[in-house]
Amino acid sequence: MRVADLHVDVLCKMLENPGSKWGSATDVGVFDATPERLRQGGIGLQVFAIYLPDTIPSDPESLFHAAELFWSEVLTVRGIKLVRKAGDIERAEQDGKIGVLLSLEGAEGLQGNLWALRLLYRLGLRLLGPTWNHANWACDGAMEPRGAGFTKAGRQLVTECESLGILIDVSHLSDRGFWELAERAQRPFFASHSNVRAIKDNPRNLTDRQIQAIIGAQGIIGLTFVPWFVTGEESVKIGDVLRHVEHVCALGGAEHIAFGSDFDGISRHVEDLEHPGRYPDLIEALLKRYPESLVREMVGGTATRFFTKNLPN
Repeated sequence: MRVADLHVDVLCKMLENPGSKWGSATDVGVFDATPERLRQGGIGLQVFAIYLPDTIPSDPESLFHAAELFWSEVLTVRGIKLVRKAGDIERAEQDGKIGVLLSLEGAEGLQGNLWALRLLYRLGLRLLGPTWNHANWACDGAMEPRGAGFTKAGRQLVTECESLGILIDVSHLSDRGFWELAERAQRPFFASHSNVRAIKDNPRNLTDRQIQAIIGAQGIIGLTFVPWFVTGEESVKIGDVLRHVEHVCALGGAEHIAFGSDFDGISRHVEDLEHPGRYPDLIEALLKRYPESLVREMVGGTATRFFTKNLPN
């Protein structure tokens, strides 16, 4: 099966480890998601997020540095193809390559400069989460105590994204921000790496109403392997992830399920899901509960179709 993964933090690891070479013989010691592991896991479509760690200045220069790493370290690896428009996804599959998308996790570094957003778009940016967990110039994140929504500048950011063809990711938004976006959005939106709040009560997870709103907007939900978003237990297994799959299915969202691992953004892993090469273990577990046709959609078909339909032509 051809797998789609909506979120890895490889670029953040590169920023934190200057001189690291993604795809080199030593990359296994640094990265969860390596080219070889992507191939082992049957990854056909992978989203690489730009996230600026606290040790890096939050400014446009840092964003462009991360984008340059994407171009020089990721896109130069054999068998990788940049996805900028809908047709690139099919061409990557036809050529037997891994299609890669560039996203921005948190608009902090833009510092309100929409010219920087437009330039990142020219460099391949097609997905954007307006904030990380906290507040920034655009909106509040899921962990911000005041729980506000979008600022005036943040609403302008959303308008500009929709004009360019950049899809909005709600995974880190505050609840109020989520509903403001749901009310204003002119295009489908999605969650790249969030789970079900009814199962694990965490502000980063989605309520049933939010899940239904994404379904109604023809979006997709990337269920994640972040252990503390899956369960409160110390030991987390694939079966615990499947509880979130079952819940979304019960809400009528079987055709909107995808996965966003958050590999390289986590320090602890679900047992048997330590890196992308373990996706076959997840597929095997899913096949014990669901028809093969539905599993094929969950692990890749749904996300592929979403991006093919909603990316610029």
